[in-house]
Amino acid sequence: MISDFFESDPSLALALDQYELTMASGYLKSGLAETEAEFHMFFRTLPFGGGYVIMAGLESLISILNRFRFSPRDTAYLATLKDNMGEPLFDPPFLDYLQELVFTCDVMAVEEGTPVFPNEPLVRVRGPLIQAQLLESILLNTLNFQSLVATKAARICHAAQGDPVVEFGFRRAQGLDGALSAARAAYIGGCVGTSNTLAGKWYGIPVMGTHAHSWVMLFDTELEAFEAFSQAMPHNCVFLVDTYNTLEGVKNAIRVGLNMKARGVDMVGIRLDSGDLAYFSQAARRMLDEAGLDKAVIMASNELDEYLIRSLKLQGAAIGAWGVGTKLATCQDDPALGGVYKLTAVRKKGQDWQNKLKMSEQSVKITIPGIQQVYRYEDSNGMFIADAIVEHTEKPENVERIIDPNDPLRTKRLKDYASAEPLLKPVFQAGRQVVTTPLLAAVRQRTADQLKKLDPSHHRFENPHVYPVGISPTLHRIRDDMVNAIRASFSG
Repeated sequence: MISDFFESDPSLALALDQYELTMASGYLKSGLAETEAEFHMFFRTLPFGGGYVIMAGLESLISILNRFRFSPRDTAYLATLKDNMGEPLFDPPFLDYLQELVFTCDVMAVEEGTPVFPNEPLVRVRGPLIQAQLLESILLNTLNFQSLVATKAARICHAAQGDPVVEFGFRRAQGLDGALSAARAAYIGGCVGTSNTLAGKWYGIPVMGTHAHSWVMLFDTELEAFEAFSQAMPHNCVFLVDTYNTLEGVKNAIRVGLNMKARGVDMVGIRLDSGDLAYFSQAARRMLDEAGLDKAVIMASNELDEYLIRSLKLQGAAIGAWGVGTKLATCQDDPALGGVYKLTAVRKKGQDWQNKLKMSEQSVKITIPGIQQVYRYEDSNGMFIADAIVEHTEKPENVERIIDPNDPLRTKRLKDYASAEPLLKPVFQAGRQVVTTPLLAAVRQRTADQLKKLDPSHHRFENPHVYPVGISPTLHRIRDDMVNAIRASFSG
């Protein structure tokens, strides 16, 4: 179990891919270890065919970076690794370097709960080359997954149109750590709670759950099972009614609900977990209302996602709460965000910054060089207009237009805006945390508030309107000159 390792050695410094260590060793041998480097994390494509991504996972990353040290067990393990000739892969000077390494990087990032878009940097890391390089995998792992789940949750909650959505994905998630991260991210995206009790303990997320089919099957009759549960948990009764026959289950829930009402206790509701959810919910609603149990909520589960919830809404389903599991916790239809972490500038001691750019045969994979900032422009109503990726010394008022980084013929003029906010904000300076992380409930509220500032056209599930994101003319010239110079060097 992963918890066994944490108990004996809480270090997470080896949460990286080996090539980061082999490069780090090479940097040290080449005298580049303390060269200052700038890396940017971004993604290229929106998941789910959607119109936005919700930034999530930053607090988790902050916690990891605050403990970024190689333990004696880490370096002892690395000393056992061999190269292809059977010799030690890492020499003692490098292992000593790691053992003494202290995190001293500057980190800037977009706040959690913020809608973000392709090509714009979500995190900027500056520091000694080895340190900045070693952060690549854990940074991507943490932010990619949580941002993906938070985005999926936001879409599901949008489809639910204000109905409460509970994250039910623990048993189908990819491991314990995946389940915990998914519960946290789903709450940021708008879910009201989780079935995962450990996530409740760790993150303060409301936990929810009543009983499963096994409770009903244990008793001789369904009615007896419901009655026993009403005695055991009188204020937490959501009866699962489809163990044998759904409508008969509703009738039994009503009988018990009326008994509870006579005792001065309200039944919370029923849950449907199979069959025609639209039909059964409508029938159950009529039955409950006719019995005077109009306050009882009908909850649905069973392989739900935003598309099925939207369909059920259009069919007039009488469902008031939703339990969403597999397709939320695993993001089954698009299970990876695809964020990348690229070197954008280096500075040797006593020298100026030198911009770096990755070329590619695919124009969409040509990176944006230099040290960047992102400004988000808003109109007088507080609605988002566009994002400008700029060279970090540029002022937002001096950027008159933005250029699509993948199509220079597509531009947008920035005018009639009321304000512009920098999205990348300091998180660490010289290895010390300089930001106070908000409560998770506040991050969840930020997501809701920020999504209201996006035009409804960006919330569409099919063919959402593309939010304008582009690079400033200054940054475009820098990139264009570098691309042309690199191509010229190979054509000669």
